[in-house]
Amino acid sequence: MNIKEVNRHLRDKNPFEIVSWAISIAKKPIITTNFRPYEVAILKVVTEVKKDIKVIWCDTGYNTVQTYKHAEEIIDKLDLNIYLYTPKQTVAHRNVVLGVPSVESPKHKLFTEQVKLEPFARAMEAHQPDVWFTNLRKGQTAFRNSIDIVSQSKDGILKVSPFYFWSDTELDTYLDKKGLPNEFNYFDPTKVESTRECGLHI
Repeated sequence: MNIKEVNRHLRDKNPFEIVSWAISIAKKPIITTNFRPYEVAILKVVTEVKKDIKVIWCDTGYNTVQTYKHAEEIIDKLDLNIYLYTPKQTVAHRNVVLGVPSVESPKHKLFTEQVKLEPFARAMEAHQPDVWFTNLRKGQTAFRNSIDIVSQSKDGILKVSPFYFWSDTELDTYLDKKGLPNEFNYFDPTKVESTRECGLHI
């Protein structure tokens, strides 16, 4: 597959058309989510095309109360086929032995591995996807500016970002049209700053 040609073909397609194309070539598609702001948009459009798609939620255990409430609302509203993955160590235990290191701390790499990378790797190993839907968008991080609607993970999985070129304003309009709630009280302890990459996509 020529990724550049695929992206040229998809550039003028809407998210539903992009998802439909990806589903048509997929054997084991998944979508990942952490219920951060605007995640509900991609969950909505992907499940419109494939209702029973596996939804992988790697929960760090550090989400806000509002994010957990939002997640439960969206899981119920969209009837999501959720597969939940959590760190092997509880937050309470980690708080004693490691805490939440600052991004400058040498311990932050271990923290990120424990709460995000290991559960994610476990999920990928369990489901062996060939197509991975994710809500990466241009302008989020320097790395994300370098990819496109379709890219490949370091493991060769086809990553599809249907809303890659969409702005927050366009997504607000989309969610309003679909009657879907958003959630902004979100915290990722592995990133802290929204422009920092967490490590899943590099």
